[in-house]
Amino acid sequence: MSPAPAPALCVLLDLDGTLVDSEPNYYEAGRRLLARYGVTDFGWDDHTRFIGISTRETLTVLREEYGIEASVEELLAGKNALYLELAGTSTEVFPEMRVLVERLHKEGIPMAVASGSSRAAIEATLAVTGLDAFLPLHVSAEEVARGKPEPDVFLEAARRLGAEPAACVVLEDAAPGVRAAHAAGMRCVAVPYVTDAAGDADIPGPRGAPAPSGPEAVADEAVFRRADLLFPGGQAEFKAAVLLEWLAAGRERGFRTAELA
Repeated sequence: MSPAPAPALCVLLDLDGTLVDSEPNYYEAGRRLLARYGVTDFGWDDHTRFIGISTRETLTVLREEYGIEASVEELLAGKNALYLELAGTSTEVFPEMRVLVERLHKEGIPMAVASGSSRAAIEATLAVTGLDAFLPLHVSAEEVARGKPEPDVFLEAARRLGAEPAACVVLEDAAPGVRAAHAAGMRCVAVPYVTDAAGDADIPGPRGAPAPSGPEAVADEAVFRRADLLFPGGQAEFKAAVLLEWLAAGRERGFRTAELA
């Protein structure tokens, strides 16, 4: 029996900040964790430095910066436990992303989640939001040698789907993920995680945190501009129908070789 042909198109989705609005939960889990070790000044601005970076790599950096004696493994277990507690009660799917996933599933387009989160966090988030019915395949940064911005997690997701990297389209909200997608030889749709400075200043996250600024923000903007399709306004601008039309055009023209307008 000959092997099944490789899919002509696959969609790989980042989870946190792309499919679901989980960054406030990750921030709160990190804040509570660090408070256990005497760090009481960890704010949202500190958290935004690590959006798009794996939890393990984030904790490795924070452990060094704050001189925490606990091992990375201990910190990782603690943050995962805190996050799972929060995720079980307050994780929201971005509405247009749910529309997209359901449409792609209906059309039979292979999909996978490729995330820097732990496998336990991915599974819990997908389960509590009901997305696990559409996205049974997921790859955690825990399962590969290097996290984003290296391409490993996307390449492993493509391998499990039996797809060539050139047939894959990645959806990402963070600059490290965009870099990882391009390093993997994949197209990337960028939906930046945009904060709303007009919100309540007492609420961390997208409803009340000031947008990041400075050299890192400028560098991130340059990365986003290199995406194959960019929704500059983030989730407020993203429309599933626009992306589906873009994907359909790519399929008609031969997704593995065509450059999409």
